[in-house]
Amino acid sequence: MKHGLSISLKNRLTLTYTLFISLALGILTVVINLFTGLIFNALVKENIAEKSGEIVRAIEEQYNPMSAGFDALTVEAMGMYFVHEGYIVTVEDALENPVWSARSCDMQQCMDVISGIAERMEGRFRLNGAVQTRGYPVMFSGRTVGTVTIETYGPFFYSETETRFLTSINRLLLIAAVFLTALGIVISRMLAGAIAKPVLKAGEAARRIAQIHGTAAVRGADSGGGSAIRIQDRYRTRELAGLSRSINELAAELEEGERRQKQLTADIAHELRTPLTCLQGNIEAMIDGVYAPDPERLESCHEEILRLANLVQDLNTLTGLEWENIALHKTEFDLAKLLELTAEQWSPQAREKGIAINLKLRESPGTSVPLITADYDRLKQVFINLLSNAVKYTDRGGISISLEETAHGVFTPGKGSEANSRFCIYFSDTGIGIPKEDLPRIFERFYRSDKSRSRSTGGSGIGLAIAAAIVRAHGGTITAESGAAGSVFRVCL
Repeated sequence: MKHGLSISLKNRLTLTYTLFISLALGILTVVINLFTGLIFNALVKENIAEKSGEIVRAIEEQYNPMSAGFDALTVEAMGMYFVHEGYIVTVEDALENPVWSARSCDMQQCMDVISGIAERMEGRFRLNGAVQTRGYPVMFSGRTVGTVTIETYGPFFYSETETRFLTSINRLLLIAAVFLTALGIVISRMLAGAIAKPVLKAGEAARRIAQIHGTAAVRGADSGGGSAIRIQDRYRTRELAGLSRSINELAAELEEGERRQKQLTADIAHELRTPLTCLQGNIEAMIDGVYAPDPERLESCHEEILRLANLVQDLNTLTGLEWENIALHKTEFDLAKLLELTAEQWSPQAREKGIAINLKLRESPGTSVPLITADYDRLKQVFINLLSNAVKYTDRGGISISLEETAHGVFTPGKGSEANSRFCIYFSDTGIGIPKEDLPRIFERFYRSDKSRSRSTGGSGIGLAIAAAIVRAHGGTITAESGAAGSVFRVCL
């Protein structure tokens, strides 16, 4: 399938990070600009008020009590200076007679100053206003000796110095935003690469494993060790480390599966070759007249045929287990009786090896245990597998089969709690035991802890897997323990 609009993970992460950083920087710049503007405007208003106070105090200093008037020349000089600062000053005496007025002195300059301020505030800063007039009394010795009227652009205005400062701040914010955006893109690229690289490695490893195993499956050949592919899994990010470990575990499982498949092929070939060789030798000898087709020879051939039939039956059972097609035909029966019959069936083989099978199934002779509802034939198969293994691998000592019953409550919807029984069957032997490292895997399909021993005893390596599947189908558990000598298998139902 073609994806015309597909985008790589690295580019997608980079784009996402970049958009996020750009959006965050944009919002931050707007907030800073707004916040700075509010603070700066408040500061400008405070400066205008302080400047107006300074103008009034400067005019008060020009009052001469001896002449009861103001120094007109000094007031004019100061007034013209204040005009350039954006303050249009008019001074009157106590009788409201004009002392000096900036508009009367140079009306055009006043208009140019106000016009320049208005153009700067409205054009550059988008702040509309108008000329505002404020009057202040001129005091001397506690009495009013005149009035100062100050006209300014309001509610506030920026001087040239303040305008340059704001322009510098805005330019600095813009440069910082551009720099941080570029830095964010670089960091986003690096982060995206750090995240995407392990994912890409994992995907590539998975593709290689799939291609190698797919090719091997089509050709019916070995994958050539392709499943030994491994990738780094020591990442600080938990999810990336987990992904890498999963790929490595998958490769390890496939590698182990290959090994077991090859082992299974070798085992089945050996299991088939031994009885077939025996049959071929006996039949050819009978045909050539070397052996007479007496009952003893025919019985030997019959045993090998049964051996082949049992192997095929095990393989058929395994196929059903692989597809979880275990059909249980449950009936009520005496569990202790089933164990007694199983032990009786294997008693001759045990006696031949000089070992005994001891039973501890009932509290006292003649007592019975409650009936169990289960698949009689399937459970018999489980017990036969476990007991046959115990007999095969025990050369001295004995085998013990015990049954324990414990009561426990079971909650049934609509009925509440009901008393029920839990049965645990123990198969204990004094045989050669199972290596500790093999215990976790002895119930796996095709797994055999000792290949040479299993071959010599005719085992196919699937008996315990079949037993475990049957027990699980009944909702039970099967476990194994082993020490230096002897093993204990526990089946709980």
